[in-house]
Amino acid sequence: MTHKGHGAGSPARERERWATRMGLILAMAGNAIGLGNFLRFPVQCAQNGGGVFLIPYFTALILMGIPLMWVEWAMGRYGGQFGHSTTPGMFHRLWANPIAKYLGALGIFIPFCVTVYYLYIESWTLAYSFFSMSGSYFGISEFGEMSAFLSGFQGKMSNHYFPSIAPAYFFFLVTLAVNIWILLGGVSRGIERLANIALPLIYLFGIILLIRVITLGAPDPLHPEQNAASGFAFMWRPDYSRLSDVKVWLAATGQIFFTLSLGFGAIQTYASYLSKKDDLVAGGLTTACMNEVAEVGLGGSIAIPATVAFFGLAQTAQIASGGSFDLGFFAMPMVFQRLPFGQAFGTFWFLLLFLAGITSSVGLLQPLMAFLQEELKFTRRQAAWVVGLALFFFAQPVILFLKYGFLNEMDFWIGTLGPVSLAAIEVILFMWIFGSRRAWQEIHRGAHFTVPRIFIPVVKYVTPAFLVVLLFIWFSQEGLRVLSMEGVPAENQPYIWFARFLILGILFGVVALIYLASRRGSYSPHHSTRH
Repeated sequence: MTHKGHGAGSPARERERWATRMGLILAMAGNAIGLGNFLRFPVQCAQNGGGVFLIPYFTALILMGIPLMWVEWAMGRYGGQFGHSTTPGMFHRLWANPIAKYLGALGIFIPFCVTVYYLYIESWTLAYSFFSMSGSYFGISEFGEMSAFLSGFQGKMSNHYFPSIAPAYFFFLVTLAVNIWILLGGVSRGIERLANIALPLIYLFGIILLIRVITLGAPDPLHPEQNAASGFAFMWRPDYSRLSDVKVWLAATGQIFFTLSLGFGAIQTYASYLSKKDDLVAGGLTTACMNEVAEVGLGGSIAIPATVAFFGLAQTAQIASGGSFDLGFFAMPMVFQRLPFGQAFGTFWFLLLFLAGITSSVGLLQPLMAFLQEELKFTRRQAAWVVGLALFFFAQPVILFLKYGFLNEMDFWIGTLGPVSLAAIEVILFMWIFGSRRAWQEIHRGAHFTVPRIFIPVVKYVTPAFLVVLLFIWFSQEGLRVLSMEGVPAENQPYIWFARFLILGILFGVVALIYLASRRGSYSPHHSTRH
């Protein structure tokens, strides 16, 4: 569905819109619900004390996550009223300064750059759904061998499981093609239709797996203490002695930040297709609640209790310490092998991951799609092909140089520091430069209930201060180490430099596109007006 906006001195132009209110909510939830809900959250929870992790987690959700969600929804809808679906145009409208649109480059650069490596990880989940269905990894009973299976598939090594990278490359191409095919359908016929199908399936597969986990009991009669109930107790029974640990608070806040897709630029693009009458207060709250049900109610409640039931609390914590992939790609496949109908449950698990991944990846690609269509006047088909070819080109080093730490380097600078930086900028622009009074009015335009007024000082003072502190701590603790390549083998360092230059190259490319759009008059006062 489209609607027309008329600009002074410009012809009528069409902008896309969501076909239904439910489609919007599902698409927004799909953008938030991703691999982090089912892979990163269980690991973060297990690494940081289980139940005690949830206290700062829900505190951060209320004080930072939901308020920031409202800010991004309001900012997106406000920009959409002027015909801008991306942050360069939105920032330009919030702050009448030539530099504003270039600060907004982060809202296109970050989501596209994340997708460059996220898409490859997403393709692993599709591949593993086939491996589960066919029983390819069944019979592997050691973590070392399960790691070798994944490494062989990824192309990190050639072994008897996978003599070449060809299978991984095939699934990457399929995943890329599916993403572009969805983008070709546009907002309502592509992204919204995907969300209408994928979100119910994610919850269905999740509930099936959750029921199976609840009914596990104690799988090993010799170790009755290893059971699903112990896993749930670990998740929901806090160890208050760890509540004073700053690292637990930082980890919990970081997880809230990433699980809601805050600071990526995609929420603003989705919200730009709203009308003035849409209730973004209820919409933002509903999106956050749906995400939390998927993350805590399904993601954590499947992976952690299942792993505890088969391997015990101590080994679960040890597995989680290995990183985000170990629970999902090592422990869970070994769990499925020990269950009746394990191939079916494994297929459900990895299809769930794939669906969660693809609803996020199309959301991350939509800002660049919207920019090319609105600011550079590409057709939807032209934009989709440009995005697809750019993704294919930039993903090659991620695929080929994975074993040299290429993906991890990109993830740190883009997936960790990038969103926090963008969120800090947008909060300052919206609450300080645009003004908290106008921001309050914009958030409540069309709303059916009022946000508590404590929201204003929290978002105006607490949120930006916290984001700046978070940036400083992350950079001082991890950034300097990463920047100096501490502990990086000498043979990996040229590839790490390549990753950094690639990141900078993509950023400069986005800035150049914004400059080109500006020269063409995209950000002039008469380019577009409210619809």
